[in-house]
Amino acid sequence: MRIAILDDDQNILDLAVSSLTAAGHVCHPFISGKAMLHQLHRESFDLLVLDWQVPDLSGPEILLWVREKIGASLPVLFMTARSAEDDIVAGLNAGADDYMIKPIRRGELVARVSALLRRAYPSQTAAEFLQFGDYEFELRAGRLRFKSQDIETTQKEFDLALLLFQNLGRPLSRAYILEAVWSRDIEIPSRTMDTHISRVRNKLELRPENGYRLAPVYSYGYRLEQMSSDAS
Repeated sequence: MRIAILDDDQNILDLAVSSLTAAGHVCHPFISGKAMLHQLHRESFDLLVLDWQVPDLSGPEILLWVREKIGASLPVLFMTARSAEDDIVAGLNAGADDYMIKPIRRGELVARVSALLRRAYPSQTAAEFLQFGDYEFELRAGRLRFKSQDIETTQKEFDLALLLFQNLGRPLSRAYILEAVWSRDIEIPSRTMDTHISRVRNKLELRPENGYRLAPVYSYGYRLEQMSSDAS
């Protein structure tokens, strides 16, 4: 999963990044709140870890922006030295999903992040078979069916289609898709992603009459939308 971490203490930031990276996540560290907010305008993340007190832009200020602009679906973990009950209640009431007291312990951080991700993205837990309407994914075999008919896809096309369905209705930035499907191979041409998107759209017949629409998000990335029955 793609995780953004904010802390103005470099030692704590390094500890959090190394702990979550070892657990298989892709971490993006920020020592400045304004720098994180800038990236939140441009990119997608699966979870945020926020320090409460950062000089230029605090964790609560970023959380307020996230809840107003992104919504309640993005899980947020506060990581702070504030341990009083009133502070914990204030953090949770501000919209945080969990609260962790410093000093940070590796095992606890990984466990709390894992729990938040399981709750936020239940379709991305380890499973061998996933179904979204008429679309069926066999994960181990890398097989995809639409209305019980096999669809021939390359591995990248399968991975891209699965990523889109697992994030229905959620705008995904180009950087997010690149890391998830191409394993952070940032050397691929920009048109490569667009070509794969086009192929997935055509092969899976992602059209409103079939209940889905794969749409570009201007200057950001793509979003797979599930259409209502009336729209279909």
